[in-house]
Amino acid sequence: MNALLPILLVAFLGIMYMASRRQKKEAKAVSDMQDALTAGDEVMTTSGLHGTIVDLDEDTVDLEVAPGVVTTWNRLAIRSRVTVDASEDEVEDEDLEDDQVEDQPAVEAYEPAAPSLRKD
Repeated sequence: MNALLPILLVAFLGIMYMASRRQKKEAKAVSDMQDALTAGDEVMTTSGLHGTIVDLDEDTVDLEVAPGVVTTWNRLAIRSRVTVDASEDEVEDEDLEDDQVEDQPAVEAYEPAAPSLRKD
């Protein structure tokens, strides 16, 4: 019983060391990625916002989140680079023929009826 306590203590310290080492390695990888950012990179912030880097400063990054909409973020808020597959951007409408596309009915705007405030 007396020998079990030091063995458990050493095992616990070893597990804690390995966990902190892994966290340091991941933090270093994120820091290196943030230092290597360049204009034109597509990134995701820690809050999940996707955008394209327009301009970089020492501490800030300007992201274009929509055409003509540029927001300024702290460089530390960039979580990762986003890779876009070219196949996802292409619309595959090879199965549709031209006459099928033209024969689709027009979509009318939906206008909700005004609620009646009068009680009968």
